[in-house]
Amino acid sequence: MTNIAIIQFPGSNTERETLLACHRVGLNPVEFLWNEPAESLSNFDGFVIVGGFSYEDRSRAGVIAALDPIMKQIKVEAEKGKPVLGICNGAQILVESGLVPGLEDGRVGVALTDNKRVKSGHVVGVGYYNTWANLKMSVDPNRCAFTRHLKTGNFINVPLAHGEGRFIIPDDLLEKLIANDQTVYRYCDDDGNVVDEFPTNPNGSMDNLAAVCNPAGNVMAMMPHPERTENGDAIFSSMKDFIENGNPVTDHSLSFDRPHYEVASYAPNPEATEWVIDMIITDNEAASVHNALDHLGHDVTISRQTHWEISTNGDRDDVLKKIDITGELYNSNKEFISEIKSADNTASFLVRQKDDMHGRAKFESLAERFEIGELTELKRGVIWNVSVNGGNFESVLEDILNTHILYNPLSHECFRIN
Repeated sequence: MTNIAIIQFPGSNTERETLLACHRVGLNPVEFLWNEPAESLSNFDGFVIVGGFSYEDRSRAGVIAALDPIMKQIKVEAEKGKPVLGICNGAQILVESGLVPGLEDGRVGVALTDNKRVKSGHVVGVGYYNTWANLKMSVDPNRCAFTRHLKTGNFINVPLAHGEGRFIIPDDLLEKLIANDQTVYRYCDDDGNVVDEFPTNPNGSMDNLAAVCNPAGNVMAMMPHPERTENGDAIFSSMKDFIENGNPVTDHSLSFDRPHYEVASYAPNPEATEWVIDMIITDNEAASVHNALDHLGHDVTISRQTHWEISTNGDRDDVLKKIDITGELYNSNKEFISEIKSADNTASFLVRQKDDMHGRAKFESLAERFEIGELTELKRGVIWNVSVNGGNFESVLEDILNTHILYNPLSHECFRIN
C-alpha cells in the first residue's frame, strides 16, 4: 500500500479533494496536521501539501507555514527522493521554503506573488481569481515524479483559484530552469499555444509558468488545482508510478549565484505626499508575524501600517481631499491616517511590490472612475515596525530579515526607514 501524507496547516481547505484524487488512482492518503510529530513523516512514501490559505496568507501566502518545524522534516524526506507535491498554497510554501527551485542551502530563488491581469494596457483585476486553465506538459515524461503519465506537449484543463500565483524568477535563473527542464507545466490556449497574455496566462507568470520542479524532479510546486477534476488524475497516477519504481530521481543539478539583496535606506520623495494608515481594530496579520517570530525565538513586537506615496499636480490639498472622499485608499470605519512609529528600540521597514498591481489598480480607479486627473502617480507599500525587546538590536533585525517573513527579495523592495 502506497501511503501519502496529506499535509495541512491552519487555513488549509482542499484536503477533501486531494484525498479523493489520491483514492481515484489507488494511493492511500492519510491526513497529517502541521502539529503532529514531524518524525512520523518518515513512515510515508510521499507527500501532498494541500491548497487553501495557511495562516490566512498573513504577511505573504505560504511564508509562515514555510517556517514551521514540519517543513524541516519534509526537506529530509525529499532528500531521500520521496515525491512532494505542493498545490496552490502548498506551492507557495515550497517556494518560500526553498525546496523549489532547489538552490544550494535552500536559498529562496523564486517568488509567487500577486496576480497580474492586464488587458489592453488596463488592470482588469487584482487579487483572488478563479477560472479553468490549460496546462501544457513541457518536459520529457520521465523528468518529474508528476509527469510520467502524460506525453510531452499534452495539455490538461484544470481549475485555478488563487490571489498570489504569479511566478517571478531572475532572468538568468529562468534560463537555467528552462535548460534544466524544471519548467514542468505552462499555461496554454485551447490549441496548445503558449501565449503570454491574459486570459491564456491567467496571472501574468513569467514564461507562462504553472508548475516548477526541483533539480531531482521529485518536488513540484503547482499553482492550479489538479485534485479538483479527473482531468488532473495523471499527475497523481504519475506520483504513484514514481514511488512504485523506487523514486527514480534524475541526476540534474542547479547552480545559481543569487546576488545578496541589501535593504536600502528610505529616501522620501519630497514632491509627493505620504499617507501612513493605521488600524483601529486589532491587526491579526501583525499578530501572526509576531507569533511566528516568537516561535523562532525572537523577542520582538510587530506592528504594521499601510503606506501610500501620492504624487499630484495643482492644488495638493484640494486633490488630497478629493482622494480622501473616495475611500479608495483606506476604510475610515476601521483605519485612519497616522504617522510612522518611532522609538529607540524600533526599526521600520517599508516593503513594496516591484510590480505594484494594487497601486496601479487604485491609480486607474481614482484617475478614471473618480476623474481625479491631477493624480500623477501612486505607490503602495507596507511598513513593518519591529521593536526588539531583547538581544543585540542589529543582529536580531538581520536574523528576522533573513527569514524573509517580511518580504521576498524576488518580488519586493525593502527600505529601512529608521
